[in-house]
Amino acid sequence: MPAEPIQFYNRYTRQRETEQIYGESWLRFAYENPVGGAFVWLLAKRRFFSAYFGWRMSRRYSAAKVLPFVLDYNLDHTEFAKSALLYRSFNEFFYRALKPEARPIATGDQVAVLPADGRHLAFPDVDAAEGFYVKGAKFTLTELLGDAALAEKFAGGAMLISRLCPVDYHRFHFPAAGTPGEPRLINGWLYSVSPIALRRNIRYLAQNKRVLTLLETPAFGTVTILEVGATNVGSIKQSHVPGRAVTKGEEKGYFKFGGSCVITLFQRGRIRFEQDLVTQSAQCIETYAKMGDRLGEAV
Repeated sequence: MPAEPIQFYNRYTRQRETEQIYGESWLRFAYENPVGGAFVWLLAKRRFFSAYFGWRMSRRYSAAKVLPFVLDYNLDHTEFAKSALLYRSFNEFFYRALKPEARPIATGDQVAVLPADGRHLAFPDVDAAEGFYVKGAKFTLTELLGDAALAEKFAGGAMLISRLCPVDYHRFHFPAAGTPGEPRLINGWLYSVSPIALRRNIRYLAQNKRVLTLLETPAFGTVTILEVGATNVGSIKQSHVPGRAVTKGEEKGYFKFGGSCVITLFQRGRIRFEQDLVTQSAQCIETYAKMGDRLGEAV
């Protein structure tokens, strides 16, 4: 029986497209095969496995993988802040910076922007959503946030799940202007966040290592931002200064090697998401769009 393809909606072409998945054969073995599942439980979800892989991708010899990767996945090298020939390791290339003009930031004080490149699911009321990647498959905010009081504050709020593939730009940014608090680490496992894995168990997002930051904003009230680690993500690095006011679209941090995820939560009644995000997400279809593009408007 052929494997079910992973499809997403492309905001720019306005078409559904099939995702070219990095390491697809391994992922399908790991999460769709009982033998592979045992390997995930024994090794792949554990920190030392990803740490070792991240270490390998930081060695000088890994730089030889950069050009083949750019060609195989048809990346736009003209966006890179420096030539693809100048990266000293694959990991350095992976968390590369882009030229500022490559990601224009949507204007307007009442407009929030997407925090990362990737494939996005948007739910105007997280409690009323029928499911995230699959109908009937959800996690609770208490599970995700690890804090019952904070979960209550965001009950009935709006949630954006931004999934970054290995081929994507891997820096994450603030969706709105405001003042960020101190990032808080929530320790956990390192399961894959590929839809191949998440369709099997959506709770991986609430079980993985994650970093939580509260952003106080004039337009949207308190916004919660979580960066979620995953298999082969060497680390989650914060590059902003807690307590210092930030502008919309300003860099918050970056992921080292691997697929990753950013989850953004708004309080009830504070944002109206863009309609394409809502329409596709209601069908459990992600929308591909880039950092700085419109996420929604303050209500």
